[in-house]
Amino acid sequence: MVPLFSDLVGQPQAVSLLEAALSHQRVAPAYLFAGPDGVGRRLAALRFLEGVLQGGQEDRRERRRLEARNHPDLLWVEPSYSHQGRLIPRSEAEEAGVSKRTPPQLRLDQIREVSRFLARQPLESPRGLVVIEDPEAMAESAANALLKTLEEPGHGLLILLSAAPERLLTTIRSRCQQISFKRLDPGQMQTVLARLDGEQRAQAAAALELPELRALAAGSPGALLDHANYWEAVPDSLRDRLTVLPSKPAEALALARDVTEALSGEQQLWLISWWQHHLWYQQGQSQGLKRLERLRSHLLSFVQPRLAWEVTLLDLLTAGSS
Repeated sequence: MVPLFSDLVGQPQAVSLLEAALSHQRVAPAYLFAGPDGVGRRLAALRFLEGVLQGGQEDRRERRRLEARNHPDLLWVEPSYSHQGRLIPRSEAEEAGVSKRTPPQLRLDQIREVSRFLARQPLESPRGLVVIEDPEAMAESAANALLKTLEEPGHGLLILLSAAPERLLTTIRSRCQQISFKRLDPGQMQTVLARLDGEQRAQAAAALELPELRALAAGSPGALLDHANYWEAVPDSLRDRLTVLPSKPAEALALARDVTEALSGEQQLWLISWWQHHLWYQQGQSQGLKRLERLRSHLLSFVQPRLAWEVTLLDLLTAGSS
């Protein structure tokens, strides 16, 4: 029989702990899957829930239902955008035409929905199953509501997927069994990437050739593909101009205009991270990195984007000529 976690690469400690919980039928009420994005936390959650439903065994039918998120006893919660009076999950934002100027959040109404979901009687499984992505993206009110749910989970099972567990309330962390996930080494990265389809595999191979994308991915196959998608969304006309700092004020102002017209707020925030790595590889200096970090703060604080970029680029130009 194929092991339940056979497709989870590079996480032997996590697999060992989860397999032990299933084999001894000692599943905790709440888990915190902590580690970088894109290294298998979501896949591990799906396989663990499959094991919970099937007594630790593999079941392809349940696997398909869980992966499609259409199991009646599964609630999958992800950060959302408030758009035209509705909460739009992050995965549906682009299709819904949501502006991504600010990062999505986990909101109080979503956590209240978790409590209501766990309070009802499960239809097929012995317990209600809840997965919450990026719980660090909660406002204080939502975090307090989640804490109350964790204090009285009933017969439910909650799995929190967090890339920044240190940002969670200590009381939330203390009520979860933590399962740690690690970055993959180069060989493990290649194993995961080799399983991709032809188009994605080619995309990943091209991304690995770029030192900035390789550094941003930092041992995460999923993150590598995400960064590759962001990079491909930057128009070619902008890529060439971003590889060197503007040399004249008019160039700086034109670049600020074109960046803010061509890229969404979310893409601009990603571009800052890419440019920080690029400047470091190109110049090995930290002053530009600090200025770009200040730009990130301004964009997140609802400063007019074009003005924020103009100030930063002129500042970088002045620093480069001094």
